[in-house]
Amino acid sequence: MSEKVIIATRESRLALWQAEHVKALLEQRLQLQVDLLGMTTRGDQILDRSLSKVGGKGLFVKELETALEEGRAHLAVHSLKDVPMELPDGFELVAILEREDPRDAFVSNLYANLAELPQGAVVGTSSLRRVVQLKALRPDLQIEPLRGNLDTRLRKLDEGGYAAIVLASAGLKRLGLESRIRCCFSVEEMIPCAGQGALGLEVRADAAVLKASLSGLIDTPTWLATQAERAVSRSLGGSCSMPLAAHAHWVGADLHLAVALGDAERAERPLLKASIQAKVQTVEQALQFGEQAAQALRDLGAAAYLPQV
Repeated sequence: MSEKVIIATRESRLALWQAEHVKALLEQRLQLQVDLLGMTTRGDQILDRSLSKVGGKGLFVKELETALEEGRAHLAVHSLKDVPMELPDGFELVAILEREDPRDAFVSNLYANLAELPQGAVVGTSSLRRVVQLKALRPDLQIEPLRGNLDTRLRKLDEGGYAAIVLASAGLKRLGLESRIRCCFSVEEMIPCAGQGALGLEVRADAAVLKASLSGLIDTPTWLATQAERAVSRSLGGSCSMPLAAHAHWVGADLHLAVALGDAERAERPLLKASIQAKVQTVEQALQFGEQAAQALRDLGAAAYLPQV
């Protein structure tokens, strides 16, 4: 490609870091000219309600897709965990980059870890997945909503509104804020959501030349692992209104996939948890693997936890 590539990105500090990271890869590896198109999405604007009540994580990507559709941008960079499991017609997720730390981080100014929190302490998160897993670990905690970009959430903690908050480790590390992490939850304690820690690149489906170029940025282990994770969510109708966790990691040639499902309405209900492993070498195998994990949750009674439609 000889023309300049325009990357559509949200304007939060983390989103801009991610877009600049991809810009550097395109310039260094593919010798492309790249500019950024900063945008504010509805997900950035609506901060007084949880995402599950205002349309889900797709609110973070719709405006970027509109820029692609209208030709104002050629490529959108997303935190993969924010990308809906089904993309609109005419769009494709064409590359997933090597994953940063996928774990959840315990962030507090007063306490070193979850066990140190006093009885009934207030913990901030707006993720239903985190709520049900925190409740499983510490049923006494008071979980309160926490929205806003990373800096806003940290400011709310520093202002004393919470004893602790839970954030994605990847975002803190990418912004050089690793010192704010008191500890990381193991993936056994707090299973991450599908795609956590990975960046996804979305383009128009008809952008054949750009798609071919971007395929060289795919990190195959992350690509296969996240395809399996997203297949779990897709199979169960997952959205941010469903407290579903799915995380895959490699042990040699085997992919291990851990999943958990809670009840969005009754966070005190027992978590359904399962784990499977298999040799996975292709996207088709990864998708089938994710389906198997979803079936394992169904076998445990997932139907009673899923939204009734």
